Amino acid sequence: MSMKNKIIIRAVLSGFCVLLVSCNTKKDENVVIDLKQVKKEIQAKENEYAATYNAGQLKEIGYYADDAITFYQNRPPIIGKDARYEFLKSDLENNTNVISFETKEVFVSHDGNMVVEVGYYKVTDSTKTPINTGNYMSLFEKRDGKYVCLRDMSASDGLTE
Repeated sequence: MSMKNKIIIRAVLSGFCVLLVSCNTKKDENVVIDLKQVKKEIQAKENEYAATYNAGQLKEIGYYADDAITFYQNRPPIIGKDARYEFLKSDLENNTNVISFETKEVFVSHDGNMVVEVGYYKVTDSTKTPINTGNYMSLFEKRDGKYVCLRDMSASDGLTE
C-alpha cells in the first residue's frame, strides 16, 4: 500500500470518527422539565432546612454541597462545610427566632441538572412578630440524583428589630 493510500485511509477514518463522536454527543433535546415538580422539590429542601434550623439542630440534611459558599450581608463569605458548621453553631446559641423560606421562582437548565431559585424569607421572634424579611437566590446542582445548594445569597428588606 502506498503512502498516499495510507494517508487517504487515515483521513477517511479520522473523518468517520469525528462524525461518530459528533452524532453521539448530541444534546438531549427530549428532556422534559416539570417546573412545578422542581419547585416542589426545592421548596421541600427549604422547609427541611428551616425546620432543622428552627429546632436548633446541627445535623447534615443534605441541603448544602460540601463545597458550597454562602454570601450573607455584612460578613465574609462562608466557604465549605467546616465554616458553615461553625457559623450555624454560633448562630443557633440562644436563638428563639423562627425562619421560613418561600420558593417564588425556579429557573432550570435544559438538562434539569442546575436550578436557580429565587425566594422570600421571613424571620419572626418568639411572639411571631416579623423582625427580618428579604429575598434570596440559591444555585442548586443535581448530585447523585438530588439537588444540593452550591451558592446562596440574601438581601434584607431592611426590616429589623
